[in-house]
Amino acid sequence: MSALVLAFNALSLAKQFVVAGGMVTLVAMFAVGVFVTDFISHAVTQNTAAATALYVDSVIAPILPDMTSTQPLDEAVERALDETLSQGALANRLLSFRLWRGDGTVLYSNDKSIMGKVIPPDNDLRHAFSGNMVAEFEHDDDEDPRGAVASEKPILEIYNPIYQPWSGEVVAVAEFYERADELNASLGSARIKTWLVIMVSTLSFFVILSLIVLRGSRTIEDQKTTLNDSVDELGELLVQNRDLAGRVQRASQRTTALNERFLRRVGADLHDGPIQLMSYASMRIDSPNVRDCRRPAPDRLEEIDTIKQSLDEAIREVRAICRGLVLPDVENAPLDELLERAVSGYRSRTGAGVEIVSGCSISKLSPSARICVYRFVQEALNNSWKHAGGKGQRVEQWSDGQSLTVAVSDQGPGFDPTRTSSGGLGLLGLKERIESIGGRFDIATSSAGTKLTMQLELDGMEAI
Repeated sequence: MSALVLAFNALSLAKQFVVAGGMVTLVAMFAVGVFVTDFISHAVTQNTAAATALYVDSVIAPILPDMTSTQPLDEAVERALDETLSQGALANRLLSFRLWRGDGTVLYSNDKSIMGKVIPPDNDLRHAFSGNMVAEFEHDDDEDPRGAVASEKPILEIYNPIYQPWSGEVVAVAEFYERADELNASLGSARIKTWLVIMVSTLSFFVILSLIVLRGSRTIEDQKTTLNDSVDELGELLVQNRDLAGRVQRASQRTTALNERFLRRVGADLHDGPIQLMSYASMRIDSPNVRDCRRPAPDRLEEIDTIKQSLDEAIREVRAICRGLVLPDVENAPLDELLERAVSGYRSRTGAGVEIVSGCSISKLSPSARICVYRFVQEALNNSWKHAGGKGQRVEQWSDGQSLTVAVSDQGPGFDPTRTSSGGLGLLGLKERIESIGGRFDIATSSAGTKLTMQLELDGMEAI
């Protein structure tokens, strides 16, 4: 039983409805069919019996004497009944006729052998003496237990009460059997039509419901498939988000360390460059050639010129350091203009030629993403100048609507990425900066050149 339940539950909603609904529909159709056909058969039988009883009563009643008498029927009445029942329409319709008194005496019968006898009344006869007409339709070949008729079938058996005119009391019961060939044919036709109507209407109703359930089941299955796909996609996105969150966290931690190293490098650049020059200038100011006014003017001017040259060199180095630290206005500049600014600054410092290939102009970038793109191009070009001499440098930018890609390439000798120093700030700094805003950083290098690529997803980039 449990196996059947499991098999049933494994079916789709439409198949479950067809199986369960089909069984219920068949049972309901059979029950309704039996009830309706029995009701029609009973109603038609009762109506036919009532019409026949009324007709027979109208013919027989005038012949009968006062039935309250306990005396048997006289010969004149018997002959009149014999003639009436053996001739005309009644002879063709009735197979047998009996007239009963309340005590079970047979006052009249086609079978003369039982006239005058007292036969215990059966249930139908007692029911008729209570004032109710009884009608039974017999269409099989069962023998009449009281031998009222021969085996001819079908027949309509009728028990019709006879009332006393002035008192309304049932004084006798007429039992007669009518040929029912036409009734049998009518009932058979009615049964067939009734079953056909019930079957067609029930099956039509079931088919319509099945189609509705089938359409609903298909919709549910489609939604279930879509939901499962969405759940799978959300699961994949959740894994990616967790991985991305971990990468961002690690990148943020590493960025903090890189910033410290960067500050130390800036401090070292300031200490080893401008500060040394200014210290030298400060010491020269205390020299006798400057302080002693008795020194010859040419010597004093030469010393002052040396101090000025040292200070000018310090100023130039400070400006160079500041140019590397201070960004141009990138908040409102289009992407292609941003790339042009980074390349122009590099050209002015090195004099190297750089080709720019811009696929499209993208405006929906956050300030952090714009700064990342600017620093990527700036650092990648500087790295290429340092290791490849700026040979065949090229900056490319394109987008597929979902992501932005920027690539910087050269035609230098390439290098081994596994041998790059972890303490450096170049490539490692670029990688950490890009990954900290959810992007990807790739290096492709060979003897034919090096290509650095960054990729940023545009969805949600405005909020970063």
